[in-house]
Amino acid sequence: MKKISYAIVLLLALVLTTSCNDYETYSDMKEKERDAIERFIAKEGIQVISEETFKAQGYTTDLNSNQYVRFSRNGVYMQIVREGCGEILEENKKVNVLCRFYEKNIQTDSILVRNDTHAYLSTTTGSMDVSQYLDKMSVTRNGTTITASFLGGMMVQYHGSTSVPGGWLVPLNYVKIGRPENLDEETAKVRLIVPHSQGTADASSSVVPCFYEISYERVR
Repeated sequence: MKKISYAIVLLLALVLTTSCNDYETYSDMKEKERDAIERFIAKEGIQVISEETFKAQGYTTDLNSNQYVRFSRNGVYMQIVREGCGEILEENKKVNVLCRFYEKNIQTDSILVRNDTHAYLSTTTGSMDVSQYLDKMSVTRNGTTITASFLGGMMVQYHGSTSVPGGWLVPLNYVKIGRPENLDEETAKVRLIVPHSQGTADASSSVVPCFYEISYERVR
């Protein structure tokens, strides 16, 4: 009987030890996230610049040097591909903005969701009517504080939430949100590295950093 009891105790100890070894703390997950972002930056040949340099350059990032500015207050990295046409978002005015984008999990290097290609939408939805899958958000700016919610689109369908990731809103203080009227005008476009704390609820709960390429266009 003692031999059986001793064997049970050893088995329980082994199970507990294995469980402890498999358990990943939040600190461990954040370290993995930092490592993944650093590997991505190195792989893509990104030159990280400070907010001071970004300001000195007239709030622009040099595409030839593949520059991204890192914002210390939230850990978001941003590259402005196109400043866009029109004007900076007006104060205290609700504006509808159309977004074309793709979202990539940096840790797995896999596309999670996108609405920027007809081919992807037709494969995913079985339809070429892409208008209902383009992401529309309602945005309000109060000083440098911007709030927004999705009105519909692929982000809502994929993540099941109308909450706009904080990282998506960072560029709206620096790009122009207009609607092209002439052939020489283009919508604003940015690339972002977004840590979990500024990402979707899914990213936040899993501590996953994401890469985004997003264009913003004002909706009449």
